[in-house]
Amino acid sequence: MAPAGTETDSVSNPPVSAALVAAALLAVYIIWGSTYFAMRVALDALPPFLMCGVRFVVAGAGLLAFLRWRGVPLPTLKQWGASAIVGTLLLVCGNGLVAVAERTVDSGVAATVVATMPLWMAAIGAAIGERITAREWIGLAIGFAGVAVLNRAGTLELGSIDTLAILVAPIAWAVGSVWSRRVSLPPKLMGTAAQMLSGGVILLLLAAVTGERMSEAPSVSALGALAYLVVFGSLIAFSAYGFLLRNTRSALASSYAYVNPVVALAIGSLLGGEPFTAYKLVACALTVVGVAIAVRPQQKAVTLATPSTNVLQKPAR
Repeated sequence: MAPAGTETDSVSNPPVSAALVAAALLAVYIIWGSTYFAMRVALDALPPFLMCGVRFVVAGAGLLAFLRWRGVPLPTLKQWGASAIVGTLLLVCGNGLVAVAERTVDSGVAATVVATMPLWMAAIGAAIGERITAREWIGLAIGFAGVAVLNRAGTLELGSIDTLAILVAPIAWAVGSVWSRRVSLPPKLMGTAAQMLSGGVILLLLAAVTGERMSEAPSVSALGALAYLVVFGSLIAFSAYGFLLRNTRSALASSYAYVNPVVALAIGSLLGGEPFTAYKLVACALTVVGVAIAVRPQQKAVTLATPSTNVLQKPAR
């Protein structure tokens, strides 16, 4: 999921290579879908808030340094404040809680629950007085039925801290997305860097306050997973996503939201040995179908997210 502030304007750029578009789609489909499993691997040796904090501070600082080298001005004090608030909602309460949940929740299950984020966006819209169509209500019912299936199957244990964390994460992203429309954020990639850097610092402070410590030196696999999250999940995939937003229709660019849960389920099963049950498959299908139904009527104003990469698509106006 990318920080808020990326505009999805109508496509007016010259035609681009179909191969480049395909490569960019493959990147956001596979990389973002795989970050759930990468987080699970990193969590074997790194505490959740510390892991996420290091990830976003490194990625944000690297992106900020690159943009400054390119001559992009720093955010104003007001923009830093807005970025810190949105970064807290998206990265601390969003990605941070996903990391907390994945201590016990399968990566595929986490991806399925997080895919309900657009449904929460619609629900929040209804709560603040926005008109919700009958089709959207149907999509909400179908999508949330997927979460109910996971609970029925015992995959999610209501009452546990980790289950509560994964259920709250997409709500936090939805609230952060709504809030981002009402504040002044730095433009384009500088907004991404500011949100990652500020959110990462808050995550590190939270790690210190909660007493997170590493009992031993992290393994090579954990460090490799963390590097993968920084380089591929937070930088390369986001660049590919930005390319898609600039050169394709928003409906195609946002299609990752339907693919990521399937990819996460497959990778978690194949590489992590996570059980691939009929309940998980049905829950994933219900969630994806529900999201597709709920967001399709408002393609021009839809906000979608991928939790593990923290890249939000802000609706065009």
